Amino acid sequence: MHVPNQSAVRLMSLACLVVILSLALFLRAYNIENIPTGLYPDEAVNATDALHALKTHHFKLFYENNQGREGLFINLQALALGVLGVSVFALKFWSIVFGTLTVLGMYLFAKEIWQKRSIALITAYFTAISFWAINFSRIGFRAIMVPFILSFSFYFFFRGLRTKSFISFALSGFIFALGLHTYIAFRLTPLILIFFLIGLMLSYENFLKLYWKHALTFIFFAFIAAVPMFFDFSAHPEHFNSRAAHVSIFSPEINHGNFWGTLTKTLGLSLIKYNFVGDQNWRHNYPPYAILDPITGIAFLVGFLYLIPRTVKLLVRRLRDKDRNKELALNFLFIGWFFTMLMPEFLTDEGLPHALRAIGTIPVVFLIASTPFLWIGERLRSAQPGMKVIILSFIAFTLIGTGVFNGVKYLIFYANNPKQHEAFNENYKNMAQYLLALPVEVKKYVYVSSGGILPENNLPIAAQPITFFTYRKDINLSFILPNADAPEGTLNIQAPSTIVLMNNDEDFISSVQTQFPHTVQETVDLHPGFKSEFRVLHVVQ
Repeated sequence: MHVPNQSAVRLMSLACLVVILSLALFLRAYNIENIPTGLYPDEAVNATDALHALKTHHFKLFYENNQGREGLFINLQALALGVLGVSVFALKFWSIVFGTLTVLGMYLFAKEIWQKRSIALITAYFTAISFWAINFSRIGFRAIMVPFILSFSFYFFFRGLRTKSFISFALSGFIFALGLHTYIAFRLTPLILIFFLIGLMLSYENFLKLYWKHALTFIFFAFIAAVPMFFDFSAHPEHFNSRAAHVSIFSPEINHGNFWGTLTKTLGLSLIKYNFVGDQNWRHNYPPYAILDPITGIAFLVGFLYLIPRTVKLLVRRLRDKDRNKELALNFLFIGWFFTMLMPEFLTDEGLPHALRAIGTIPVVFLIASTPFLWIGERLRSAQPGMKVIILSFIAFTLIGTGVFNGVKYLIFYANNPKQHEAFNENYKNMAQYLLALPVEVKKYVYVSSGGILPENNLPIAAQPITFFTYRKDINLSFILPNADAPEGTLNIQAPSTIVLMNNDEDFISSVQTQFPHTVQETVDLHPGFKSEFRVLHVVQ
């Protein structure tokens, strides 16, 4: 039987990887200006901070607005907005980049741990076509950096284990600690290293003796990357406080004196989202479906149900028979990683299941989902040529079908679902488009929803999408904040003018009509059928 030479195999694998990366980029970048259909206020707050940083040249390690956010991603967004111009594409540019590079990181990582290009390609493919991964790669949230950081950091770590390269350990440590600058959930990741270290000490003979210099290299470069944030936390202890503290299950107000019962409930809800009932938030998922498609979900479930007893078996062998197996270290990593990065979800009791808080499990979930294909590969070696062709054709057909399923699910069904339009506040985007379409000479006002005033522009968080879409556009626009104490008939409004209402405040409308009796109300719907309508007051003298 003809055996392909290694150079041909490498070339074919490279071609497949390029196709997968191209597919990943397409699914993350296609029509990004319109899918999702709006700009959620939390994304717009990032834009406000980024634009303010560009204006003042004051780039922060930590931005206090919106309950506080680590600054690295926002500073990168500022760079994109400065170079590419103020647009949705520029705001989400780095989400697209990190989402796509995570696919590459997953390929490199899987290839390093299993030394099998075929399994690495499957792992990368699962990541590329996942609705879960695609969705967060198209939203301007800093959390998308977490899978990127973890996949590349552990790729270099395993490469260092194999080659004993100090450069690989230096890169691994530096990249790992950069995660401290990304998302609050990343602060739990040292627990992953603890689990992994235990596995390494059980699997490798004299691990610390062999790798202590490499470990110090990892720690040194991790410290270099982390020290700026350490200084920030020291100077501003409030930056370290968890923004999720008010929903922690450790709080008696949350667990009502039954911590273990509450933990059982939250952990159960966190686990079922992968295969049974997903996140019900339309910004995070396509409810009520699980966050994994059926094929990936079954592969993950099979891999996970094998992983636990297999690890116990290897651990028993190690303790009883002194049998060292490097698979034990990998299993410790997978289990420690999965449950550590699930903690930001199941240690809270708000909005569960919660796909965003569990975003750090993305790499390990797809690695576990790839393990059944290792067994299939072993069986194929002894299969007859005809049966091998049938099995490989079935796998290829199933994987391609899964990719089509996820792509159509996101770009067609999810994109056109009215609840997605509502979840991303398409009406705010429509308000901005309506204002921009009015003649420049028309005086325009936006009556803003209250709450969460940002000092950068003295406007509430809800108003930030409109300020982004109208940024530096000379359209004669002012904002009106709710003021319940304003005496009747004293509204500082010019006439004629147009007022767009973000908040259908009947008292405000009544005040305008009292002061300007000829005011006309209108409901504007730029996208009928998608719950994106809003009310407008045409003020006449």
